[in-house]
Amino acid sequence: MKMSLRRYVVAGLCALALAGFTGVGAQAAYELSDEVKNPTTALLGASEIGVRVYENTAMQNMPNKDAVLITSFGTTFKDTREKTIDAVMKKIKHAFPGKEVRIAFTSHIIIDRVKENEGIQYLTPEQALDQLKAEGYTRVAIVNFNIVPGIEYEYARLVAQSAQKSFKKVTLATPLMYYMGQEDQPDQVVDFLEAVKMQLPKMRKADHAVLLMAHGTPHPANAYYAVIQDRLEDLGMDNVFVYSVEGRPHLEDVLPKLAANGIHDVTLMPIMMVAGDHANNDMAGDEEDSHKSILEAAGYHVDAYLHGLGENAMVQDLFVERTREALDSLDNGKALVPYTPHGMHMRK
Repeated sequence: MKMSLRRYVVAGLCALALAGFTGVGAQAAYELSDEVKNPTTALLGASEIGVRVYENTAMQNMPNKDAVLITSFGTTFKDTREKTIDAVMKKIKHAFPGKEVRIAFTSHIIIDRVKENEGIQYLTPEQALDQLKAEGYTRVAIVNFNIVPGIEYEYARLVAQSAQKSFKKVTLATPLMYYMGQEDQPDQVVDFLEAVKMQLPKMRKADHAVLLMAHGTPHPANAYYAVIQDRLEDLGMDNVFVYSVEGRPHLEDVLPKLAANGIHDVTLMPIMMVAGDHANNDMAGDEEDSHKSILEAAGYHVDAYLHGLGENAMVQDLFVERTREALDSLDNGKALVPYTPHGMHMRK
């Protein structure tokens, strides 16, 4: 069967090297075969990967007024929010001083609780985009503080797509991990683990292990955790295991590995943007069903590292780079399916 798609890079390459990480092409796609004469809008849209680009052809003559909209699930834990979400946002503002930078939370529950407890009003992504439009912004780079392209990233993608009608151009950054070393692309799982490595405790002895607690998701992106474990082994990061709260592998899946490796001491560490409820309660809480309590009941000595990824300087730099890619695509990226008011879609 003849393949109808072949790989190619669409947008310009980013040559910036930041904190040991090398920037790459922000936007990529599959080019349809010449035999496909009349590709549908859906087929063109499905071929787009990397930074998503949405254009409105009816607004192309409007002046550029740019903003960065950060989307995050959020947290009710004020201390970790300041050290993670706020800290990365501040770093992005510093890196792009000429750009307006806003933040939106995707969790309605967290928005309500923060307003009730702290008197701070966060907006949803949809509300934040409406506000930016009302203030005259015409181009928006959306940057999601997601670790893997799961449900939260899909939400951001659909928000960006729906905003196409309201703005001259909208781009959507990729999450922290996206590419896995596919053809002509970097291995961002390795980049991520190189950042995590800087916060790992020194392995005191052969019977010491670190358990990296991820969130987990019912989305197929849960498969990233298997790739993370594979890369941990490739990097020689022995006795470091990943598990998740709401996906696979569970803590119960890792326990046999600890026993097989003769582990006695365990350090628990979240690989989430913030050290919020999951880290403080599910992972390190005093309740009998917390991960710490389960491990202690099984005879392990347990320490907990209660810091979110957003405190990690190298992770912060990676999010700055994702922002740079999305901003570059405002100028250089071309939408595969530009929006026109009369429904006439054309490929540029």
